[in-house]
Amino acid sequence: MTTTATQGPKGRPDPGGRPGVPPRPAAHTHPGQAHPGQAPRGHASPGAALAVLPHVLRTALAWTDAHRAEFALPDDVLDPRTQVNATLKPLGELAQLCSTVRAATDPGTPEHEVAGDLVTYAWEQVSQGALLLELLRAEPFAAYPYEIYAAFAGYGLRHEGFEALARPLTATRAWAHTEQHANRQLGLINSERRVGVLTHTDAGAVLSRTWLGGLSEPWMFEGPSGYALTHTVFHLTDWGRMPDRVPEKTDAYLRTWLPAWADGCLESGQWDLTGELLAVGASLPGPPPLELLDAVWPVLADVQHVTGCVPETGVPVHEDAPTGVRVHADAPDPYPFIDCYHSTLVTAFAAALSLRSLTDGSGPSRERHTP
Repeated sequence: MTTTATQGPKGRPDPGGRPGVPPRPAAHTHPGQAHPGQAPRGHASPGAALAVLPHVLRTALAWTDAHRAEFALPDDVLDPRTQVNATLKPLGELAQLCSTVRAATDPGTPEHEVAGDLVTYAWEQVSQGALLLELLRAEPFAAYPYEIYAAFAGYGLRHEGFEALARPLTATRAWAHTEQHANRQLGLINSERRVGVLTHTDAGAVLSRTWLGGLSEPWMFEGPSGYALTHTVFHLTDWGRMPDRVPEKTDAYLRTWLPAWADGCLESGQWDLTGELLAVGASLPGPPPLELLDAVWPVLADVQHVTGCVPETGVPVHEDAPTGVRVHADAPDPYPFIDCYHSTLVTAFAAALSLRSLTDGSGPSRERHTP
């Protein structure tokens, strides 16, 4: 989720509009020098991604489902002093990423059903949209209530009162001239598309002002530009659902440089950004980037803990399950929730997109949920 020019914890884009911690650059080690604790990297083996993706997706969603209570909103969520980054931000990400997982998975599968249940849970947490209406009334100048609402609207969950108030607000001069980074503006444009209103500006013109749209020198890639790049693609493609929105020259640029950027993230233990880059690769039009997916997914699968969670950064914890013993998602957590919930959601999101692109090449379905 992205709405403002500030950064949230661990360097991820911040949907709350309140300052967070600046990101660490995805610094590279010397060629061939692995990050301590990192799984060894090798040449891509055909079919390696498909061999691990079903388990990665299933266990990441199982961990998320087992920890749904951690996404619950506090009673004082409407208090201006409440930290959006620790409350509404995780819930909005849960709704957005799980709605895409549901759209990218086949009806009747456990992954499809769990993802749908988690979106329903998130909708219940915002009182079927009524809480977002209260936020919009309190902060009509803020974009984040609208963007969180759009995550639900794109899934088919609507609130008449919210949209009645949002329509005149999004028609104001202030809304059209909110000062924000270009990739954030693309997020707002995509939210407007999801809600079904006229966009406040042209997406193509905004794309040209982004780091990605400018086809920046690839060796200038680092943490902030990496997250800006991934979210540019997510907003442009409606979170991977519309790959054909990616211009041809942007597609070619990404196919050329994604492997090198992903390799650098693996070296420096940036697992969250690695997952986002994999999601970008699975959101491109045309054939999936097989070599990238086959080379990187086995490494990220090895980083994933047996409970299903994935750390954002650093040395992964490995605990091998005893022979014949099944480790459940409610086993003791190896990381604090705040340090792994986003990367685990991103892993599930990227895995669902990758599986769809590898199995039928059509990209995520255009499913819209009918409440």
